[in-house]
Amino acid sequence: MANILVCDDDKDIVEAIEIYLTQEGYHILKAYDGQEALDILNSETVDLLIIDVMMPRLDGIRATVKIRESNPLPIIILSAKSEDTDKILGLNIGADDYITKPFSPKELVFRVKAQLRRLEYNKTAEAAAGRRIRVGGLEIDVDGSRVYQDGRELGLTAREFGILLYLAENAGKIISKDRLYEQVWGELSAVCDNTIMVHIRHLREKIEKDPSRPALILTVKGLGYRMAAGTGK
Repeated sequence: MANILVCDDDKDIVEAIEIYLTQEGYHILKAYDGQEALDILNSETVDLLIIDVMMPRLDGIRATVKIRESNPLPIIILSAKSEDTDKILGLNIGADDYITKPFSPKELVFRVKAQLRRLEYNKTAEAAAGRRIRVGGLEIDVDGSRVYQDGRELGLTAREFGILLYLAENAGKIISKDRLYEQVWGELSAVCDNTIMVHIRHLREKIEKDPSRPALILTVKGLGYRMAAGTGK
């Protein structure tokens, strides 16, 4: 049973989400501001976080930034803001998904399941206990869902790890944005290219020596992305 932390200053929304997800068999932890969410994350085992943006004491954006300093758990942001710029901001600071209010219960449940499915995939990818993939100065610990660069562990999000792993496993092959989205998000592509582009850019900033001239994750114009050939497994 997955532990899901729901953080929103609107108690009615928290209670509604608790009902939806409890019916699916999940255990729900509740917080009503960003600081309370941080305190729970420091004391409890949490598999996924759903967090609102506008909250007292510590808002969802600043809380997500703090969480991403040390915790790669999947994060879904809730917000009444539906502009692309707001969504891109949420993804840029480390969120794995962004849901606008009002939202349908079915959509929320679907996205939660997709996130947890990807988390499980990352933990047991290819059922290859102890398998490691090496490319350039990167070492991908498949079973441990960790990535190291020159011996130093990188703080990748669940999405970033999923993207890197899938590209590395298919090194030398061109992977379309739609295919990458379907494999990593666990659902059919139904969003604009910005979602993939933002995650790729954020990933490059963490793994490339010069993100403006990537040597590992290459863009194939009009087709998608390709991990540089020569990846070792």
